[in-house]
Amino acid sequence: MDIFERITKNPGPLGQYNKKAHGYFMFPKLEGEISPRMKFRGKEVLTWSLNNYLGLANHPEVRKADAEAAAEWGLAYPMGARMMSGHTSKHEELEAALADFVGKEDAYLVNYGYQGMVSIIDALASRNDAIVYDSESHACIMDGVFLHKAKGGKSWVFQHNDMEKADKMLQFAKKHTEKTGGGILVVTEGVFGMAGDLGALDKIVELKKKYDFRILVDDAHGFGTMGKTGAGVPEHFGVIDEIDLHFGTFAKSMAGIGGFVAGKEDIINYLRYNLRSQIFAKSLPMPMVIGALKRLELLKSNPELKDNLWKVVKALQSGLREKGFNIGNTQSPVTPVYFEKAVSEDSNEANDVNIATQITMDLRENYQLFCSIVVYPVIPKGQIMLRLIPTAVHSLEDVEYTIESFGKIQEKLKTGKYNKEQFPSIF
Repeated sequence: MDIFERITKNPGPLGQYNKKAHGYFMFPKLEGEISPRMKFRGKEVLTWSLNNYLGLANHPEVRKADAEAAAEWGLAYPMGARMMSGHTSKHEELEAALADFVGKEDAYLVNYGYQGMVSIIDALASRNDAIVYDSESHACIMDGVFLHKAKGGKSWVFQHNDMEKADKMLQFAKKHTEKTGGGILVVTEGVFGMAGDLGALDKIVELKKKYDFRILVDDAHGFGTMGKTGAGVPEHFGVIDEIDLHFGTFAKSMAGIGGFVAGKEDIINYLRYNLRSQIFAKSLPMPMVIGALKRLELLKSNPELKDNLWKVVKALQSGLREKGFNIGNTQSPVTPVYFEKAVSEDSNEANDVNIATQITMDLRENYQLFCSIVVYPVIPKGQIMLRLIPTAVHSLEDVEYTIESFGKIQEKLKTGKYNKEQFPSIF
């Protein structure tokens, strides 16, 4: 069969919704200044969908630093990949500052979090090594594991945060590496970005004594939000020294583009010379580097940003729980609202999606609340959720209105108000 013919007939689990969902549920356009209130389809909405955790996206000092750096350097400089012609003292300055902040000897910048994580796993694990990873790992981790397997390497997955299963998978990995002479890499997340719960780093590092592995932690959502100083989930658990490689991105708390990996100097130096996604890609533009330095400075010197974030987080999550909503086991700002148990006994995937889309439409059109609907394959089959992302620039009044509105939605759900006649489903 022709490749194009095949993909036209089978556009994928998300692509199947393209014609009906595009522009509303998928690829929606939020317009205006980045803030809790933006425009959606010409109407102002209270927005809970931006990973602008600390409110830095429109901080006046950040905007000033970004503008001045763009005016001075433009977006082209430095030209070329870091190894060839794209290296500057500002890149080194940012790396040193990041390493110091997360308690590591050295750090290396990556252009994007996703490609960085894929490339780090690929560079670290040879075909003789084994990878053990959490079942709910982000897609970038999964793609890194797929690359490892494509090289002939082996991997084992343990059920989410299940340490008994992790121990069992490490047993298999150890037997394998005893034959190959390789080592074991454990990969997990600091904050799981959909459910909001934390990776069990404190328990995982205890297993290092037994199995002598190395651990790589993707802390994209934890960096800037977790720990006493905001250094992340390793700081939260007090295991900074036990984490071999700490990976973070600028796309969440730093409200920018790019990321970094931090660890021992010799290992980071190895990655500098072996990360294909950086060797063969243009360096981060200077305005992004200078902007990231300003963001990191504000993150470190303004603890009230994180304090404000957590004030909003606690108010939102406690309020939703009091209203009887299932928000799972989130321990971070990520706030999922699950609806899989609120549908009828004869529910199926299509019906569940129908109800979730009707709820989302009602929230946006009648309550001016914008939050993201999340379905498979982003989360496991059988689950439908709305995800709310609180930020330091939301107000307690925003929280109060949102909880009140969700309460009204809940009553409609219980009494069967959502149907095709009242809220036409796009599916």
